[in-house]
Amino acid sequence: MTPDLIARYDGLRLPRYTSYPTAPHFTPEVDGLVHAAWLAALAPDAAASLYLHVPFCAELCLYCGCQTTATRRYAPVAAYVELLEREIDLVADRIGSRLPISHLHWGGGTPTILRGSDLRRIHDRLTDRFRLERDADIAVEIDPRTITPAHVEVLASMGVNRASVGVQSFDPLVQQTIRRIQSFQETQRVVNWLRSAGIDAVNLDLMYGLPYQTVENVQDTAERVLALDPDRLSLFGYAHVPWMKRHQALLPEDVLPRGPERVAQFAAAAERIEKAGYVRVGLDHFAKPDDPLAVALEAGELKRNFQGYTTDRAPALIGLGASAISSLPQGYAQNAPSVPAYRTAIQAGRLPVARGVALTPDDRLCREVIERLMCDLAVDLAEVCGRHKVEVARFEPELARIDVLVGEGLARRRGARIEVGADARDLVRVVSAVFDARLNEVDRTARHAAAL
Repeated sequence: MTPDLIARYDGLRLPRYTSYPTAPHFTPEVDGLVHAAWLAALAPDAAASLYLHVPFCAELCLYCGCQTTATRRYAPVAAYVELLEREIDLVADRIGSRLPISHLHWGGGTPTILRGSDLRRIHDRLTDRFRLERDADIAVEIDPRTITPAHVEVLASMGVNRASVGVQSFDPLVQQTIRRIQSFQETQRVVNWLRSAGIDAVNLDLMYGLPYQTVENVQDTAERVLALDPDRLSLFGYAHVPWMKRHQALLPEDVLPRGPERVAQFAAAAERIEKAGYVRVGLDHFAKPDDPLAVALEAGELKRNFQGYTTDRAPALIGLGASAISSLPQGYAQNAPSVPAYRTAIQAGRLPVARGVALTPDDRLCREVIERLMCDLAVDLAEVCGRHKVEVARFEPELARIDVLVGEGLARRRGARIEVGADARDLVRVVSAVFDARLNEVDRTARHAAAL
């Protein structure tokens, strides 16, 4: 990426486009009653996936942007397990059939803060109320500082076949600053436990742009992670949003890498990872060439959802737990973010949805355009418009803006086909934002992550 492009877009904030419309457009008009109707409309054999959110951690890392709370007592976690079970029943009762589930993702927070018996308890309730397919992708997010071999054995017995292990950085100063002390040996030990238990697909999650990170220590972390031979790697840019996550205000802003430094950190790590034989997937993921994620990319079937890039093609994603978001054919529905509000709804026998958005035909059109750009770095507007029975002329204003980006070197255009150049892929969100018809309607108090 040229210095001119970095200077031009440094400081710009844009959505990450894990959904469209994006979360700032969710409103209370979509509530539990609307969500219940959407669930009831699902066909009995509709392909679906599940996401479970566990909003607890043993301690809070200062960089964290997740919906979670630190607790050293198990009582609130145990109480939450009961609420999750009740929500599973509420949702399944509205659907009225045991939907086939192709993907199941445990996220958080730290899902493995749950005791093994409670992990199994929730899993059993899920398999009782839904039909988990034999080849289902069952994934769990892991904090290697707190998981035990007993946890790993329980996960394996539940059929978990993919684990995402958080690393962020192995640099001691960075770890101390963000309050996440985690050695390479600790991480390696957990990866070995997972593979010994038969959980062979291991993802490792890294970050750049953290306080005191440099090109050298980001590259060093990448080198050490590659020695663990992960199937997938993610390399996320730290999003500093202290107005949304107050604990981030404890980080020293004067040592946060700025735009040019962030770009250099990502480029150095990405180059090293690609040299090791990994395929770059979309904006910030890497996978071995035979990994399903890389295969989906090659086939033009890569998808994007709230967990990032995915092979999940199910038209219905049902979110369970506080703050979890469901993506259904009719639109998005988000549960109450706070555990107290979530608990109040569940105890009253109501679906705990607090907000969401119903999709319009134009939303569906723009969503597909944005998803293809974010996944493939290219989109053929004629093909997409054909599927939606809309004339390409619908995008005349957007194409005029794309032509400006072409002049800047961000994109190439041949008629209705738009491509993001390999040297500008870090700015794919800038190109995608051109097709965000709602972006200018966002409440100005809603601020997004940095574009670089």
